[in-house]
Amino acid sequence: MSAYTIIVSDTALLQRVCGTNDSNLKLIESFLGVPVFARGNELSLGEAAPETEQQFNFIINRILDEIDAEGPQVADRDLIQSILNQGNEGRGDFSSSEDRRFFSQCSITIPGGVRKVYPRTKGQAKLIQAMRNSDMVFATGPAGSGKTFLAVAEALRLVLSHQKSSIILTRPVVEAGESLGYLPGALEEKINPYMRPLYDSMNAVLPKETVRRMTETGLVETAPLAYMRGRTLNNAVLILDEAQNTTKEQMKMFLTRMGEGSKIFVTGDVTQIDLPHRVPSGLVHALSVLESVQGIAVENLCAEDVVRGELVKRIIQAYEKDEENE
Repeated sequence: MSAYTIIVSDTALLQRVCGTNDSNLKLIESFLGVPVFARGNELSLGEAAPETEQQFNFIINRILDEIDAEGPQVADRDLIQSILNQGNEGRGDFSSSEDRRFFSQCSITIPGGVRKVYPRTKGQAKLIQAMRNSDMVFATGPAGSGKTFLAVAEALRLVLSHQKSSIILTRPVVEAGESLGYLPGALEEKINPYMRPLYDSMNAVLPKETVRRMTETGLVETAPLAYMRGRTLNNAVLILDEAQNTTKEQMKMFLTRMGEGSKIFVTGDVTQIDLPHRVPSGLVHALSVLESVQGIAVENLCAEDVVRGELVKRIIQAYEKDEENE
């Protein structure tokens, strides 16, 4: 069998793939069980079975797709590890060609975006699939599991491909323990700190100038949850983030803003409820009440879907274990 080779566009890009002192290549070699060689602008795999060659091709192309011009100098270890770990814990078999096709089909290509967005776990892939197949999707999971990021990326794809006319972003304002009226500045200045994570997600996949232009022209609108009352939103994508901090009344009000041709993505973490004691969470209530309603999809991400880093994943697992023991 002859060596399998992938040609990269330039040597600088190849160095970013290989990592400092070829640390990324060593991870890939360990996973595949076959030596990997870098020379010039080429990556070659030692003699291997056709299935291993397909895995190698998939891994390298995934890394190349996720490194954008404004990204880090090298692909970081967490990115490499998340790609290699896609089949762990019974959530999919990375080594099967069927699952590689599934991950590729669930990628998000945003017109004018700086990079293609791939699911990094089987749970994330199922969430993307749900957002495509259902008009209302509830995504729950711990911090770092990608639920908000993927919802924003899919919303941008729908709007920039002219399938939907606008994106409405909202969050309940409860973290500061004070109403917006007592915060300084105009409405936009008051809600900006609460909406920052949503804009961070947009800036990760689009040039900042594009995000600014979309906001100025009304393609992207941010509003406190309280300001949604009385509206009917047609042909839009509505995203409710941090939904665990809504009351039952707020959740019902938000869900019924959905107009003709719209989609709703609701994201939240039921373990991080900041509501006053004895105030039921609107997200927890909705998941119970709407469980059997046709047309609604629920995807529950877990610690295995966390892509913010191995340490964050271990922290979440430790808390989950502690809660089980209580």
